[in-house]
Amino acid sequence: MSLLTPDLGLLFWMLVAFGTVFFVLAKFGFPVIVKMVEERKAFIDKSLADAKEATERLAGITQESEKILKQAREQELQILKQADEMRAKVIADAKEQAGIEAGKLIAEAKTAIRKEQELALRDVKKEIAELSISIAEKILRKNLSNLPSQQELVNQLINEAQN
Repeated sequence: MSLLTPDLGLLFWMLVAFGTVFFVLAKFGFPVIVKMVEERKAFIDKSLADAKEATERLAGITQESEKILKQAREQELQILKQADEMRAKVIADAKEQAGIEAGKLIAEAKTAIRKEQELALRDVKKEIAELSISIAEKILRKNLSNLPSQQELVNQLINEAQN
């Protein structure tokens, strides 16, 4: 026999062996392989769905975090504004209080100055009165040292008193 002509018996047995292997694989192997492929496909589909869901959740979380950050910035600005307003109010109150205190101090100082002026004026008047009396006493002593001058002064005072 030549190498190119197949032996029909061998070909038959090869065909029977192939059919048996095919039958065994079709009956037992292919269902297991198909089941594994389907399970793998289901796993991949589930993983893709989970990944899509995770992406959607991540997008939602990102939006939520941006919203929270925006609210935090707004609250920060509001707190800063309130602090600035409070600072301005405290400064205004302090200025007002300082003005009131300064007014009180000025009023007290003016009162004290007036009292000091009155006391000084009384002292000056007292001094002037004492000096005037002293000078008048000295002048009267000098003028009343002789009798005719005394008589003339008494007459003059009587005339002034009558008028």
